[in-house]
Amino acid sequence: MALVQAGLVVLDCAEPERLAAFYTGLLDAEETDATANRVDIQGACGTRLAFRRDVNATPPSWPRPENSLQTHLDFYVEDLDEAERRIVSLGGRPVDTNEPTGPFEERGYSDPAGHSFTLRREHPTAPKSG
Repeated sequence: MALVQAGLVVLDCAEPERLAAFYTGLLDAEETDATANRVDIQGACGTRLAFRRDVNATPPSWPRPENSLQTHLDFYVEDLDEAERRIVSLGGRPVDTNEPTGPFEERGYSDPAGHSFTLRREHPTAPKSG
């Protein structure tokens, strides 16, 4: 048996219940545990996240350099536009929505507590050749 079991990403925030609700809606997740200071969820695809109360949490300022990117999450999606609509409806906001060309199209967002995350197109959209 492994000494260390699989873990999960824990995001510090002032309101863990609110942030858990955002990611529950984004990932079609279910709450797996909750205490006064922490909420754990598991997404339909198996992604596990937790949100820990820290009343002094300061969100990263990315893309501004003064308190830049500390950590971020990547999520794969089929449809960037549909995912963006869902993010905004849940309280998130676009940070970098440029549409670079090529097989790794991606867009940057911020959750309601200011943590950054990236959506990447799951499958390239470049035209088929031949």
